[in-house]
Amino acid sequence: MRPETPETLVRDHTIYSCVMGSRAFGLATEDSDTDRHGVFLAPTELYWRFEKPPTHVEGPAEEQFSWELERFCELALRANPNILECLHSPLVESVDDTGRELLTLREAFLSRRAYETFTRYAQGQRHKLDADVRTHGAPRWKHAMHLLRLLTSARDLLRTGVLTIDVGDERERLLAVKRGEVPWPEVEARMNRLAREGEEATRQSPLPEEPDRRRVEDFLIRTRRASALQPGAYDEVVQGVVRGRGVGEH
Repeated sequence: MRPETPETLVRDHTIYSCVMGSRAFGLATEDSDTDRHGVFLAPTELYWRFEKPPTHVEGPAEEQFSWELERFCELALRANPNILECLHSPLVESVDDTGRELLTLREAFLSRRAYETFTRYAQGQRHKLDADVRTHGAPRWKHAMHLLRLLTSARDLLRTGVLTIDVGDERERLLAVKRGEVPWPEVEARMNRLAREGEEATRQSPLPEEPDRRRVEDFLIRTRRASALQPGAYDEVVQGVVRGRGVGEH
């Protein structure tokens, strides 16, 4: 098997890629970048070597970031906000059969853990905004806009069990915040209200307490096995081991 580089892993083994950031959120303006996220499936043979494949790759294109499938699933099971949002992007650029199966698992990753992870991320961003206000008299308004978006998304997820990342009718209100047209005390009050509503929604959320880890793990095992059994990828002995036969058995 030829050596794989981070670039070829993304180029040749991506199973799912999408546009994220402001364009996926419905908040893009003329000067917005195009952020691309993706998931690649490292060939199984690479895990039988001492040097393992990377868990993520930045690039090769500008504003591009990809995760290896196993790492992506681990983070999604932990309700990582960036990962969950990636699974729900309305702007899918490429997807193969394995990627389509990954997308069918979107609900399996969702759980009430989202309250803790989204809240923890939001609190970190809020501390930075408060520091900016103390130091400079105003927050970074773009970051304030995105925090409002995240808090709204988290609240609605906990209320409905559905993650929607496009801001829809909230677009103009949020862009007004980005432009600095809304006083900080008003923005702060909106953040506090959304945080309270998210906490209240958790108590009666339709989401399960935990994600469906077994279902996700079954998908990962089947995908790794299918990769190992690709025609021509490995010799007969290795394929026999993968199929459950011992060395020398026929």
